Amino acid sequence: MVSITQIHAGSAYNVIPGEATLAGTVRYFNRETAALVTERMQALCDGAAVAYGCTVTLDMRNVFDVLENDPTLSQAMLGVAAGLVGDLAMEKTELVMGSEDFADMLQVVPGAYCTVGHGSGVPLHNAGYVFDDASLPLGAAMLARMMEARGAA
Repeated sequence: MVSITQIHAGSAYNVIPGEATLAGTVRYFNRETAALVTERMQALCDGAAVAYGCTVTLDMRNVFDVLENDPTLSQAMLGVAAGLVGDLAMEKTELVMGSEDFADMLQVVPGAYCTVGHGSGVPLHNAGYVFDDASLPLGAAMLARMMEARGAA
């Protein structure tokens, strides 16, 4: 998924700007897709440069990698969650296009990423999101129980 999240150009309403900058994110579920998107984005930039007689510079950076949980630790986390919230604990099987730096940590050490939930109804990375402080005790309890259950492992 390609998202344009910033557009910067000009400073006056009646002057055609000499330069424009677009910024955003590319999110994907596998590394091969990232390479393909970079290739296609470069081709689009090259085409726009030819079509409009301008220069287009693409600056793609792989900021976050694909987040892949360790299956054993995921099941351990699910067990801890079930001990705290019962049937409300569930394993998400659908893929999510989040942007999470925890993915980079999981490239170095095995781990499991989970969500605790919040009551605002507005998802993360949304201008209307407000952090729900009520989720903190559950999150802290899950981390403490994981340490109790797996700390010596």
